[in-house]
Amino acid sequence: MRSRGQTWQETRDLISEEIAHGRLAPDTRLPAEPELCRLYNTRRHSLRRALAALQAEGKLRVEHGRGTFVERAPLVNYVIGPRTRFRENLLSQGLAASGQGLAETRMPADIRVARALGLAVGAPVFAICRRGFANDLPISLGWSYHDAERFPDMLEKRKAGVSVTEVYRAHGISDYRRLRTTIYTRSANEHEASLLMLRPGQSVLVVQKVDVDPEGRPIGFSEGAWAGDRVQFTFDSAQSEPLATERNDDV
Repeated sequence: MRSRGQTWQETRDLISEEIAHGRLAPDTRLPAEPELCRLYNTRRHSLRRALAALQAEGKLRVEHGRGTFVERAPLVNYVIGPRTRFRENLLSQGLAASGQGLAETRMPADIRVARALGLAVGAPVFAICRRGFANDLPISLGWSYHDAERFPDMLEKRKAGVSVTEVYRAHGISDYRRLRTTIYTRSANEHEASLLMLRPGQSVLVVQKVDVDPEGRPIGFSEGAWAGDRVQFTFDSAQSEPLATERNDDV
């Protein structure tokens, strides 16, 4: 006969889901065993086995004399070079890369976007907002902008899951590189904090970048907010080998 309450596997999965969705934030100390047993409807021996499994997975840590804490997310080392690709950066560190489309629109370019893309103010551009994940943990939230006349199918293709790299290739751009990157810090606004699972007032790293084709003409401008406690940036000017093509679900 099955014992009363959740099994240790079910308890492990419930706690893991709480961590993944930010309801148990990094460095949170878990309640005492009796309270956890009540919260997750499980027996003490099942709870202990579930906690041990989560500790082995690197999701929890035990500090003797203090208790059990939610482990901090691993720091992503994002390398910025002449050919910077989201998926390749994460795969090289054993992390799964994925992206989620949040919004897309056609709009007149303001002075900032127009200057970055070499367009006239008011020229039509496509603006796309996406959220980037590393192992299902959100690490970035950003807008990308493209010339709507040069890439008239950008919005349609991106909605269909086609990567930016493939859209460029369909328009005769076989390769592209990073021309300029600007990084600064500021406090996350309420919307960013919610989508990136940050505490109110926590800092984000804002990254602005311009990509150009082989002739040096701007083809894309983007601005993203990155979770400051989960990402560090390394600039590698010696990077020369082409990186793997992005998959359809990449940012």
